[in-house]
Amino acid sequence: MVFLILIPATVLMVCWLLLFFSVSSEDWIAAAYAQVVDNRLEVQRLQALDAERAEQLAQYHGVSAKVMALVLGSGSDKKIAKLERSSRDLQDGDLSAVSPWAMPGYVLLRRVDSLGHGAIHKGILSQYTELYGRKYAPNKTKQLMAKLLSYGIIGVAASLAAGAAVLAVSGGTMGLAVTVLGTVLVGVLVYAMYDEVHDRLNRRRKAIARQFPNVVSKLALLVTSGMIMDRAWRETAQSQQGELYHEMQVTADELANLVEPGAAYTGFINRCCTKETTKLASAIIQNQSKGNAEIGVLLRGMAHDAWQERRHSAKRDSEAANAKLMILTMLLFIAILVMIMVPVALNFSNL
Repeated sequence: MVFLILIPATVLMVCWLLLFFSVSSEDWIAAAYAQVVDNRLEVQRLQALDAERAEQLAQYHGVSAKVMALVLGSGSDKKIAKLERSSRDLQDGDLSAVSPWAMPGYVLLRRVDSLGHGAIHKGILSQYTELYGRKYAPNKTKQLMAKLLSYGIIGVAASLAAGAAVLAVSGGTMGLAVTVLGTVLVGVLVYAMYDEVHDRLNRRRKAIARQFPNVVSKLALLVTSGMIMDRAWRETAQSQQGELYHEMQVTADELANLVEPGAAYTGFINRCCTKETTKLASAIIQNQSKGNAEIGVLLRGMAHDAWQERRHSAKRDSEAANAKLMILTMLLFIAILVMIMVPVALNFSNL
């Protein structure tokens, strides 16, 4: 039995090592570029947190400002500087920041063409396109696919080897349990890495849906007061922090750089991918030549519908929360009932 488990473990480990020693410069460059993208995205996240912290501190003055500065913590300047330095080192050819554990996955993607064109790859690419845009999505997809493949191979090999070791020492039941549970755990962890992208996308879409009523209301107010759409769009994008405001800022920067408005708003639709933002951008594209009067009416109607949907969504969320609280209350009631009834039953049995 030990040899039956050791054989596939050895085969998987040997395959992983062969793939690792087959890593080419192309694979290292792809991994380094993905790491640079990760660093850049983390810098953007930290800068957004610093901006939010500065906005909160601006509300306080004197001693209270110093106290709040201690409560909110220091800025992220050191972390940002470290990430930027790491990105420069990677661009200069220093690959020490690249994790070698995922590299066999890059080799598999390069050698097995079907892995890079399958349903899983297409699904991840679609989700990453919405999260990071068309520029970064292909390399981020390759990075995740490489991790899934490499971690899956070495994880299963390690769990089989551990199961064989336990089987040799303590017998069949424990060894088989370690083998099965270890393999299942590796599968769960690998799937969690894959599913985390979907969860992140859902959280982003929900955040965009929450921010949309405020955005469309402000756009309607600015446009109906006489402001042109491009300026109203930029003013709204710069008014707050958030996923939707960030995407609007990207579109505003594109418009400022003389990108054709139809292409800029189409890119906004592709990045956000919600029915509300699609309806908003489509209305702007269709009414570019009709002036502010008609688009103002449309925006006011959208704002009314968005707030109505926001109320319905809040009601649905509260009902779901009440249902979850009811389940917890019933479990607590059962636990209390057991704590009361067990001593009573024991007293009756002793009579």
